[in-house]
Amino acid sequence: MRKAAVRLLWRALAVLSVVLAVLGTVLPVMPTVPFLIMAAWAGGKGWPALETWLLEHAHFGPHIRDWRARGAVPRRAKWLATVMMMGSATMMQFTPLPLYVRIGVPAVMAAVAVWLWRRPEP
Repeated sequence: MRKAAVRLLWRALAVLSVVLAVLGTVLPVMPTVPFLIMAAWAGGKGWPALETWLLEHAHFGPHIRDWRARGAVPRRAKWLATVMMMGSATMMQFTPLPLYVRIGVPAVMAAVAVWLWRRPEP
């Protein structure tokens, strides 16, 4: 009984990740591939067929396999993420958010950008 419940939770996380990835295909602020990587990871724990499907997917499979093998991120994705973060940080400066948010969030984005650019490329 407990094993079935744990498998169901892994599947729920995998489905939620796929749903967020699908949203990422239409919303410019949501990433797609990171959620698919998480879906493949969760699927590997509770839904092997979903994991296999994601790993063999013609478009997203190579990105997931590169991440698993070497933690690699394509240069195009690095540029896109960096430009999107810079755009978000710039737009945030023109909002009535508290100063600590307008400084803190871009600082976190800058740290993420540094981490991202330190990742190997496929």
